[in-house]
Amino acid sequence: MQEPDFWNDSEKSTHITRELKHLKDTRDRYEKLRTDYDDILTLIELGQEENDPDTVEEVREMLDTFSTELEEMRVEILLSGEYDDMDAILTLHSGAGGTEACDWCGMLYRMYTRWAEKKGFSLEVLDLLDGDEAGIKSVTVQVSGPNAYGLLKGEKGVHRLVRISPFNAQGKRQTSFVSCDVMPDIEEDLDIEINDDDLRIDTYRSSGAGGQHINKTSSAIRITHLPTGIVVQCQNERSQHQNKDKAMQMLKAKLFILKQQANAEKLSDIRGEIKDIAWGNQIRSYVFQPYTLVKDLRTDEETGNVGAVMDGDLDRFISAYLKWIRNK
Repeated sequence: MQEPDFWNDSEKSTHITRELKHLKDTRDRYEKLRTDYDDILTLIELGQEENDPDTVEEVREMLDTFSTELEEMRVEILLSGEYDDMDAILTLHSGAGGTEACDWCGMLYRMYTRWAEKKGFSLEVLDLLDGDEAGIKSVTVQVSGPNAYGLLKGEKGVHRLVRISPFNAQGKRQTSFVSCDVMPDIEEDLDIEINDDDLRIDTYRSSGAGGQHINKTSSAIRITHLPTGIVVQCQNERSQHQNKDKAMQMLKAKLFILKQQANAEKLSDIRGEIKDIAWGNQIRSYVFQPYTLVKDLRTDEETGNVGAVMDGDLDRFISAYLKWIRNK
């Protein structure tokens, strides 16, 4: 991975150490896969020689494990972008659909939370705005783990839900939309000049989980960068000052990426195209009724197991996206 030109010598040294460890881990995983493959072949030969039917089930289990680990390694090889190894900041906004859309936003938040837990990643809520009646209007979370941004970058776009709404007394099917934005969490002190006159800073009372302290003070911060329309929010820290620092870090990261892109095509690869949260702009559809289907409209990857997807089983879609984007 190319080193960003804003890193100092200490940061470069840390980056090189991290890259060396990653390469060593990759080599060790490759050697393990080779050993496992040889073990499977040996076991097949022994089973054939001894005509032992019990060997079949043991080989099948070993093959399942081998296939899973091989696919995970293939995915990691596809993660070669400049920001892919960084943590991710993921934001969900409910769109068309009212209370139903807020409920859908909450369901997606749970889906990504489950996915992160399965990966062993940590997830920290930076900002959360509850829906008026149910669900979530918007939520911003920081996902920390190896290649978090690289894995999640393909999730940016509009997610469409079709189901019989529990909020509709007539039991009619309803369509709802939620937008997902994913950005790399660039923590370095970026050399980005921001004119104070270009900022609108609002404070508001925090909402959601966070203990008594978070509900007693108007410590949450919303910063709007007027020239670009970029809005960042943070409420998870215990003081207004800390929330402002984190929000400014997020704003600088977004502005840095905008500055680094020389054309709109490169920009869309990093930040994702800004689209209306409504009909015609979705990247993935989740159909609960009258049949069950989750389909990515870019890669055509699909599954009828909606329950597994909503429980965080997203790897098949992530893998398909990375292969698709590599071949574009």
